[in-house]
Formats: sequence, structure tokens, C-alpha cells
Amino acid sequence: MNIHEYQAKELLAQCGVPIQLGIACQSLDEVRPAAEKIFASGASRVVVKSQIHAGGRGKGSFKSGFQGGVKLAATCEDALAFAGQMLGQVLVTKQTGSEGRKVGTLLLTAGAHIKKEFYLAVLLDRANSRPLIMASTEGGMDIEEVAEKTPEKIFKEWIDPAVGIMPYQARKISAALGLRGDLIALGAKLISGVYKTWWENDATMVEINPLCVIEAADGKEALLALDGKISLDDNALYRHKNIQAMRDLNEEAPLEIEASKFNLNYIKLDGSIACLVNGAGLAMATMDIIQHFGGNPANFLDVGGGASKEQVTAAFKIILMDPHVKGILVNIFGGIMDCNVIATGIVAAVKETGLTLPLVVRLEGNNVVAGQKTLAESGLTLITGTSMADAAQKVVKAVAA
Repeated sequence: MNIHEYQAKELLAQCGVPIQLGIACQSLDEVRPAAEKIFASGASRVVVKSQIHAGGRGKGSFKSGFQGGVKLAATCEDALAFAGQMLGQVLVTKQTGSEGRKVGTLLLTAGAHIKKEFYLAVLLDRANSRPLIMASTEGGMDIEEVAEKTPEKIFKEWIDPAVGIMPYQARKISAALGLRGDLIALGAKLISGVYKTWWENDATMVEINPLCVIEAADGKEALLALDGKISLDDNALYRHKNIQAMRDLNEEAPLEIEASKFNLNYIKLDGSIACLVNGAGLAMATMDIIQHFGGNPANFLDVGGGASKEQVTAAFKIILMDPHVKGILVNIFGGIMDCNVIATGIVAAVKETGLTLPLVVRLEGNNVVAGQKTLAESGLTLITGTSMADAAQKVVKAVAA
């Protein structure tokens, strides 16, 4: 699950990471009081930031023609004017695609006197089965671009999950970023706080870009997390009621929301051949083989290893909500899954939905004979695939016809 920047900063602040004063606003009526409060705190400028689950907001453009999802306001009137151009409008960035995202929340923050920008992130290195801290002196840039052009500027430190981040490791990262004097200790404290945020909230990634050296009001240098992005492990959300409350359904595709109600893993794609598969690896292979034979998958849909008849029926209904779907491929390998349960669900779903689209079914594994018998005796018009390749070719041909 993804959360907004203002929500990420709340979690970071709870773990001792320094952030600037910020106020989230969902309506124009909230903007002026928020701006006045920030200016009253001593800020010379207020930053108005669109809140969507996508990067590149500052360089994005609204479908209304207004340019930029992040603006600097010198007065309360400026902040209100910018907010009027952003709230309720659709922002298009390089990460949203052409459809863009509607802005329902703005974050107003105090502007900062930035002297230097860094990149900092904590994520799980699956190859090493350890948390990984990545840092770079090239803050404010896409880390992919830094990795491609100047990989030597990315510093990596692996953490032993049994003991957590050690003080010497935090100081080591501070030094690698070129921090000196009092900033080394401040940096080590901040880095430890970012790791704590990652660990205690069961995050898959915590990213601060940029992490900044700023000139504070007293003229001294300080560190500040100017931006924050956190992705969380859905499987651990039951342990975090406070984070569950941060879910913004307006940022999620309606079909994906519906699928989550039935514990189905669904991601909508832009093709015409829907897939219903058990197991993420098999689902990915199914999408690949459809593409290999000239088709385009309409979705990733993993019903899991123990799907019920009700879940299979719900999966069919969700698939048929996508108007771009022209055919369906069911590819099941029964291990834990009982093929006859899937077959029973298919029969029920087709009868309930009145399916008229081409349907290709490939069953293999646990109780497959019973499953095939259920399908054969159902009276349904469907196509049987003897293998994954055979099924993929048949559904591509059926959709093309």
C-alpha cells in the first residue's frame, strides 16, 4: 500500500526524523488558515504541494493547462491562488500515464533555505535477505538516472535484521554523504530514524528525496527530510490500524479495490485477454506467453492457492467489469488448489454473468479429472487447453477472430 507524502512525514516524525512544518488541506477553505499559520511560524515562503501517489509532481502539468504540481508562494494570496488551480484538477506526471491523477489533498509546508540535497532510502534487498540503506550525494534526481550515469555516487550499506542498524553504520553513511562536524551526528540520528520508520511500520521502502542540509533560522546548518515516500507491505497491515486508516481509495483503480474485498491480487493492464491464474509466478508466466503468441494481457489476477468457489465467481465478475476484455484464459495448476473447486466456480460464474466472450480453460494437477468432468458436463461453450502454450495460442486466436 502506498500513502501520501504528508502521511509519510507523519510516520517519519514519530521516529525522530526532522521535517518542516506542514499542514494538509482538502478544501480551499483550509488553505488560507494553513498558510497564515506557516507564515506566522517565521517562514518566508510557503510550498504548495499536490498530493498524489506518483512522483514528478513538480514537473507535471494539469489537464486544465496549469503547469506544475508544486509551487512556491510568497503570500497567502499566492498560496490560495495556486491551491485553486490544483485542488480537484487532474495532474499528469511521467509516473501517472496520460490519464493522470485527480488532486484531492494539498500539503502546505514551510519553505527552506536549501544548501545541499541528498538521496536516502531503506528497502529490502531480496537477493541478500537483508535491509539495505541506499544513499547518494545526488539528491533531487531520480535514483535510476544516478545509477545509470554515475553509479559510483550511490553508497550501499546492508543491515543485519537481527540487531538492527548499528551506530557506526549510521555514522559511516553520514560520512559517505560528505557530512562534517555536527552534521555527522545529526545525520546518523536521522538515518537511524529512517531505518526505524521502515522497520516498525513493516514498510517495503522508505525514501527521502531530497534529504537536505538547510540554513536554520539561527544561521546554523541542519538536516531536514524535505520529501518522503513510503510503500507498505499489505500482508502486515493487520498489525497497523493507524496505517490502514491512511488508505486513499481515490488513488486506487476501482477494479483493484473490488478485488481486495475478496482477497484477490488484481492489477489492471491495457490488453484484451483477461487472465485468471493461481500463483503469482504462474500468472506472470501466463501474461508472458500470451504476449509471446501475439496477444496482450488485460490484467494480472492471482486467485491464490486456496481460492473458494465464491472467490472464483468474484474474479470473473471483476474481469467482466473491464470493457476492454475480449477473451478470458483460465490457467490453473492444482497443488494446494483443487481443480474441481475452480471448475465449479467457473461454471457458477459463467451462468451467473451470462458470459459470451471466448473462454479458454487449462487445468492441471490436483483432482484435475474431476474438474475436467465438471466442465464437460456443464453444457458451457468453452475451449480446453492441453498445455499452457496450447491454451495461450487458442485464446489469442479466439480473440483475433
